[in-house]
Amino acid sequence: MKLSDRAAERIKAIMAEQGAGAAGLRIGVKKGGCAGMEYTLDWAAEQKPFDEVVEHNGARVLIDPKAVMYLLGTEMDYKTDKLSAQFVFTNPNQTGSCGCGESVNLAPASGDKLEALRG
Repeated sequence: MKLSDRAAERIKAIMAEQGAGAAGLRIGVKKGGCAGMEYTLDWAAEQKPFDEVVEHNGARVLIDPKAVMYLLGTEMDYKTDKLSAQFVFTNPNQTGSCGCGESVNLAPASGDKLEALRG
């Protein structure tokens, strides 16, 4: 997983507001929503043993081990427009989404992508 510069800056700014109690932003996926799955974002007080860690420009993201196979190759960005500001995921494992944009349909990454990660 990669972070855009904008996402890293926003995460870093929010982490600064959280103070020393935040080890990073934990990202995961869960079943739910009309398309089948939803991304989860929570502040983590500590890193768990099997978390994947992504660091970029001072931002720290912890990826739940159960979500890694759904997030391989994903880029997280932060976008603002006149009506909203939000984190946006560009995920090659996404096979569909709902009309409101709150949930997605994800397939696990293929075996060759997993092997490339281990290689």
